[in-house]
Amino acid sequence: MTGALSHIRVLDLSRVLAGPWASQTLGDMGADVIKVERPGVGDDTRHWGPPFVGDTAAYFLSCNRNKKSLALDFTTEEGAQIIRDLVAQCDVVIENFKVGGLQKYGLDYASLKKIKPDLIYCSITGFGQTGPYAHRAGYDFLIQGMAGLMSVTGSPQSGPMKVGVALADIMTGLYASIAIQGALIHRDHSGIGQHIDLSLLDVQVATMANQALNYLASGVAPGLLGNAHPNIVPYQAFATSDGHIILAVGNDKQFQSFCRVAGLKGLLEDERFIRNEDRVKHRTDLVTFISGVMKQHSLDWWLEKLEEAGVPCGPINTMERVFDDPQVQHRGLELDLEGTPGVANPIHYSESPIVYEKPPPQLGQDGPAVLQDLLKMTSDELKRLADKGVIGI
Repeated sequence: MTGALSHIRVLDLSRVLAGPWASQTLGDMGADVIKVERPGVGDDTRHWGPPFVGDTAAYFLSCNRNKKSLALDFTTEEGAQIIRDLVAQCDVVIENFKVGGLQKYGLDYASLKKIKPDLIYCSITGFGQTGPYAHRAGYDFLIQGMAGLMSVTGSPQSGPMKVGVALADIMTGLYASIAIQGALIHRDHSGIGQHIDLSLLDVQVATMANQALNYLASGVAPGLLGNAHPNIVPYQAFATSDGHIILAVGNDKQFQSFCRVAGLKGLLEDERFIRNEDRVKHRTDLVTFISGVMKQHSLDWWLEKLEEAGVPCGPINTMERVFDDPQVQHRGLELDLEGTPGVANPIHYSESPIVYEKPPPQLGQDGPAVLQDLLKMTSDELKRLADKGVIGI
C-alpha cells in the first residue's frame, strides 16, 4: 500500500512552522516533499534550541519529517532557474515569504503559472495578500493577540495569556493542507491550478468558533474565564485533595450523575442549577458548592467514581504523564524515526495509512539526488554549483 498522496510532489519553500506543518502533513500522506533551505544556514528552526537532538533543534524535528532537504540559494539567477525547473515537475508549491517577496526572483505564482499552468501555489502570510496590513510580517504571538484568542485565554487574575503552543501557526498549516488537497481535487476535475491565499489572522479569527459567534449573536465580548467554559457549567478545572481534575459536564443528565457522586443531590432540586442555561447564569454560586466538595477526596478517587458514573473528567497531565498514558501508548503517538523522536500524525486511514519513511533531514542531504533524478544534473554540474555557493552538498 502507498500513501494517499504518493502521486503528488511538493516543493516547499517555507520556513519555521505554518508552512512546514502543512508540508509535513502532506508528506505523512505519502507526498514527495522537497524542502528548499538556505545553504549553510537552513530553516531558522534548526537552531531554535536547546533542546537539540545531535545538532538539530527539537523544534525543527517537530515539523519536518518525511521530507527531502535541498540546500539552494534561489536569490541567485542559477538558483532561481533551478526552482523553475523543479516546479515543472511538481504539483504544489508552498511559500511563506512576505507579499511580493518572491516576485523579484520570478518565483511568484504569476511567473510559475506560465511554466506549469495547473500548479497549486499556496502562499502563507501573517495578514494575507490584500488589505491594509498585507505588508506586515506576522508572528503567532501577535496574531493570538490581534485575533482575540488571548482575550479569552487566562483568568481575571492572570490577565490575557497566549496558548502554550503556536496555535495560529499550526492551525494555518492544517488549513493549508486542507486547501491544497481541495485544490488538487479541483485540478483533477478541471485541469486548472490555482493560487491559495492563507493568512494567520484569517485562520485565527475563523477558529474563534463559538467565542466569535457568542459575540456576533449577542454584541457582548467574551472575557477571561480561566479554565471555565463560556457556555457550559460546570466545565473547568477543580482542585482535589492532592491535585487538579478537569470536570467536563456537557449536559443535564451528566450533571445529575455528578451530583449523586459528589453528595450534592440537593442541587438537583435547586431551580438555579436544573438546566445548563440556569447554571451558566448562576455560575459563581454553583462553582462555590463544587469547589468545596471536590477537595474532600483525592484525584484518583474522583477519576474512578466519576468514570463509573459516566461523567466526563480527566487529570491535568504533564508531558511526562501524557506519554506514559496507556491510551496514548496504545495509539502509538510517540515515534522513533531511526533514533530521532517524533509525535505521530493523528490521522488513521484504513486503506492508505500514514507513512513514516524519513526522519527530519540533515541540511542539504538530498540535494544531489533530487537534482540528478529530476533535472538530470551531472556530478560535474553539481560540483560547479556547489563551488559557486548556489547549492550545498
